Amino acid sequence: MIERKGVITFQGKPLTLVGDEPKVGGKAPEFQALATDLSPVSLGSLAGKTRVICSVPSLDTPVCDLQTRRFNQEASSLGPGVEVLTVSMDLPFAQRRWCAAAGVDRVRTLSDHRDASFGLAYGALIKELRLLTRAVFVVDAKGILKYAQWVKEITQEPDYQEVLKEIKALIG
Repeated sequence: MIERKGVITFQGKPLTLVGDEPKVGGKAPEFQALATDLSPVSLGSLAGKTRVICSVPSLDTPVCDLQTRRFNQEASSLGPGVEVLTVSMDLPFAQRRWCAAAGVDRVRTLSDHRDASFGLAYGALIKELRLLTRAVFVVDAKGILKYAQWVKEITQEPDYQEVLKEIKALIG
């Protein structure tokens, strides 16, 4: 398995990402994660829509909370052809509880806790923590990875304006 050292940091300390880094312009890697009802969800099962995939360490942390709430707010203006996903290692039950408490109803949360399928496919698994790094991927309706943003310091938020600009360019 490929390891990439120093791509991200946590409070300034370099960490190692495990898995291949997907290439923008290529086919988005397939993965399977669990929905909050424990049903399996794959990238392919969401075909036909533009998909925004937010990778976060844990919904129960302040920055992940802010990021997911922000994308939930933005999702309402993106239209029905866009599906916003947040993937973390949190258990599906914890994700469901968090969404209910936070009023998040436009972002679908997926748990990668079982086998890190998403983390390994997208090179987003943090070796030292067995959590996902903070990153945002945009996949078009045909399954092509159109955009990837790796947040260097995982305690920081992504560049929302850049992500939204990419999404809006895709959906016209």
